[in-house]
Amino acid sequence: MTEATFFRRAGRPCGFTVSGHTDLAGTQQAKLVCAAVSSAVYLTANTLTDVMKADAAVSVDDGRMTLRLNAPHAGAEALLEGLEAHFAQLEEQYPTYLAIKTEVQHDASH
Repeated sequence: MTEATFFRRAGRPCGFTVSGHTDLAGTQQAKLVCAAVSSAVYLTANTLTDVMKADAAVSVDDGRMTLRLNAPHAGAEALLEGLEAHFAQLEEQYPTYLAIKTEVQHDASH
């Protein structure tokens, strides 16, 4: 199963962590979800950092990506909202392969 955690601070999106290997299930649906999740995560991270030049920290490890905004950025926040909405629809269609949650950040980092 792939798990996605979306971070919020003061009610505003400020990042995410996505981890897991959905495609290990070996079914066609699992492969579809894995491809959709991977593509959406990389599109979001690349758009935020390379196109929008948002101040963000990104780390990628085997089967895991974490992105955190270092400073508020309205366009970046909208893109993160879009990723979360996309994942919510995928989770609704494929609950066996994707689980999402929200984590409130209380520290001073954004």
